[in-house]
Amino acid sequence: MIQGAGSNVGKSLLVAGLCRAARQRGLNVAPFKPQNMSNNAAVAEGGEIGRAQALQALACGRTPTVDMNPVLLKPETDIGAQVVLQGQRLATVKALDYADLKPRLMNGVLESFERLGTDAELIIVEGAGSPAEVNLRLGDIANMGFARAADVPVVLAGDIDRGGVIAQIVGTQAVIDPEDAAMIEGFLINKFRGDIRLFDDGYRFIEERTGWRGFGVLPWFVGAARLPAEDSVDLVSGSKPGKRKIVCPMFSRIANFDDFDPLKLEPEVSLEMVPPGQALPGDADLVILPGSKSTRGDLAFMREQGWDIDLLAHTRRGGRVLGICGGYQMLGRRIADPDGIEGPPGESEGLGLLAVDTVMGGDKRLARVAGHHLSSGEAIEGYEIHIGRTEGPDCARSFLEIEGRPEGAVSPCGRVTGAYLHGLFTADGFRATFLRELGAAPSELSYGAAVEETLDALAAHMEAHLDVTGLLALAERKRSD
Repeated sequence: MIQGAGSNVGKSLLVAGLCRAARQRGLNVAPFKPQNMSNNAAVAEGGEIGRAQALQALACGRTPTVDMNPVLLKPETDIGAQVVLQGQRLATVKALDYADLKPRLMNGVLESFERLGTDAELIIVEGAGSPAEVNLRLGDIANMGFARAADVPVVLAGDIDRGGVIAQIVGTQAVIDPEDAAMIEGFLINKFRGDIRLFDDGYRFIEERTGWRGFGVLPWFVGAARLPAEDSVDLVSGSKPGKRKIVCPMFSRIANFDDFDPLKLEPEVSLEMVPPGQALPGDADLVILPGSKSTRGDLAFMREQGWDIDLLAHTRRGGRVLGICGGYQMLGRRIADPDGIEGPPGESEGLGLLAVDTVMGGDKRLARVAGHHLSSGEAIEGYEIHIGRTEGPDCARSFLEIEGRPEGAVSPCGRVTGAYLHGLFTADGFRATFLRELGAAPSELSYGAAVEETLDALAAHMEAHLDVTGLLALAERKRSD
């Protein structure tokens, strides 16, 4: 199990790389994360899981299943989140009430872990946050609570790029329970820049002070940006130069933002994520409204930022707009949530750029689908993960056809489009057509191949700088106990 000496130390990437390295060594390996908090979800067999576990499953050469991430927390407000257990929505709870659910959730976590183990000879587990958050230790299912319940050896990862990595690791040992500390077999250092020899003394100090074995120092992996990110903190507002500028506002509950990853890799595209407090650039060719875990809440957030005014000005200048899932719903005339599924019951006026109306309700749509782009005939595939039904006159001009049914809507002028489908731009042919219509020359990029090549490069990077044999031997020793 890889746990972090802090949040965002690179646990997800470390697990993905170890999974690919283990697979390349001929091992039947699977990823596992007991509890994840993310609005960047993926559709798996049985429901939804965190996006990172879907990537880790790909690294293992496996089909994602809900057992790889049995508990998914999807924040809806600053103090509350939707709880997904083994792929299905269980409840929406406030943070203070979450502790009452933990015993039930731990049973599901251990059940999934055991079931996953019947089909894999090696499981590489990712922790959440840090075990140093001792205020969360009671009833913990994400870090040491799970490690001890499942008797899994732990390696602690520190992030040297942030500074203070010695204190991160030594301090973790100082504050956690001695029985928890006994589960830790060693540590590794992630995200090093420069000459690794400069950290030799610091590395030895950690070994001597903690008594833990060091598994190596991993230099910064430049290919990380080519892999789907899970946390919105990984989104950057900067962009590379490009012939066409695409901008995306960063909603407070932005979801499934990996939709845009293939666009980042296109040479003639400048993709800019616009943070709160900044106006949408006036020279944008396309504005994409992304998915959201709280559509009405983020619509209000959009208006607070003045982005609605910026967007209307953009359309008056002849700019294009694409809404995906929650962003599609916002583009309509009205969003009604009579049962309070995503927040307080009520109704919100939409942006009015599409003649459609959305009513929240019914079962959540969770499905991997395939179809084609109606105007070009290019094949597409992706996934739907939403609650709500969207209807209206502009739906008569469908954007896509999915498994024989029309999907999405296009405005009469043809410059405003919306659809529920996530993952559109991973389809190379569709992406090329879309970019040509925008006035950009597409590259020869095969996005799927690029992700596979990057996972191979990550595994090679870890093999070169970490004691991967020693890390995997921890699991071998545990199996023989």
